[in-house]
Amino acid sequence: MEEERLVKDIMVKKVITIQKDASVEELSELLIKNKISGVPVTDSDGKLVGIATEGDLIIKDSDLHFPRYFKLLDSIIYLESLNKFKKNLKKFLGTKVEDVMTAEIKTVKEETPVSEAANIMIKYNINRVPVLDSKDELVGIVTRADIVGSMI
Repeated sequence: MEEERLVKDIMVKKVITIQKDASVEELSELLIKNKISGVPVTDSDGKLVGIATEGDLIIKDSDLHFPRYFKLLDSIIYLESLNKFKKNLKKFLGTKVEDVMTAEIKTVKEETPVSEAANIMIKYNINRVPVLDSKDELVGIVTRADIVGSMI
């Protein structure tokens, strides 16, 4: 039986990153210039702190919609999550990458089986997963395209 491939076998090792204090404009330029849809975000020490994607920029560029609500017996009932609205408001007003990035990210280790990385992407509806080494340092990134390519 064939041994399962590991993330380290298919990951992109030259990871394009952006610092959290970079401007949203710099993020846009980086994504366009490199023809990519998202990048890991690092702090000044190179530590992974988030991920920023085209989707984050689309929220910034969109019209912000206030939560819809209705009144029932003198109470206001919101149909949309207030936390979601607050998060989108922060992204809408943001000028730095850290304002628009997603801070809660899924990561994998180099020794993670490719199938497990694929399952994470499917479960959380994400397109890329940063790869960390045993010291939790960023050493690569795996995208859905990398996984599909590894199947060929």
